[in-house]
Amino acid sequence: MQDPADVAADAQVRRRLLGVAVRVLGSSADAEDAVQEALLRWYRLSQAERDAVDVPLAWLTTVVSRVCLDVLGSARHRREAYVGEWLPEPLPHDAVAGSALVLDPPEQAVWDESVHTAVQVVLDALTPAARVSYVLHDVFAVPFAEVAEVTGSTPEAARQLAASARRDVAARRRRASPAAEHRRLVDALVLACRTGDVASLAALLADDVVAVSDGGGRVSAARRPVRGADRVLRFLAGILAKRPGLVLEPAEVSGRPGVVLRDSSALVGVASVEVVDGRASELWLVMNPDKLRLWS
Repeated sequence: MQDPADVAADAQVRRRLLGVAVRVLGSSADAEDAVQEALLRWYRLSQAERDAVDVPLAWLTTVVSRVCLDVLGSARHRREAYVGEWLPEPLPHDAVAGSALVLDPPEQAVWDESVHTAVQVVLDALTPAARVSYVLHDVFAVPFAEVAEVTGSTPEAARQLAASARRDVAARRRRASPAAEHRRLVDALVLACRTGDVASLAALLADDVVAVSDGGGRVSAARRPVRGADRVLRFLAGILAKRPGLVLEPAEVSGRPGVVLRDSSALVGVASVEVVDGRASELWLVMNPDKLRLWS
């Protein structure tokens, strides 16, 4: 049997805790901090207290989830002062909340599905308790009795919160185009931007497309969502015109095909796309350097 004192140093344990935290918080930096706090609390226990914990991983999962709840509560206040639109942090294909751990294919598939920007946007609109309930139960199969301990509710209340979140996530997933169609659209967007083919670019945008950019006050970005194909086309054309040396590189972004933008090899931003009926329905462009550390 593994020594309880060594559990927190186990790579698999850390991977699970990071997986929980980044899905709940949408930020690798915040997730790292939450996991570190949970581990510190574990090591503050006496040896006798650690020996008394039947399942250390469950204990750590509960603690990191509670830390995440506190962070979500304070985050809502921080976002009131955030400059412009706030978007979840885009994650590279092989990143697990900023760790060097690499997932096996089945784990990677689950990871990709649950950290996609579209799903994170849905989760961000939920209450902290609903978000935690959904992530713990639907992604990590934590029983509702244990979820209730984290959220301070009843198992039935936790079940209802998770069910509501599940419906919202499912509705978003039903709208999205298949993966192959998504990739073709992103490749076509990149080509149209590279060649300056405005007509082709316009044909790739849904009539009601919405573009959201997040500069966090650190770099210039649109302060509000840009709505409608004509306005989004002008928005994209403006970005390309201001940076004639801009290079667009296809990449896996938060589990889906996306784009990395560089100017003279310097990272400018990372873009995610939602594709519905073969056209781009939403564009999310993160330019805040604080959210791009995993790409640098």
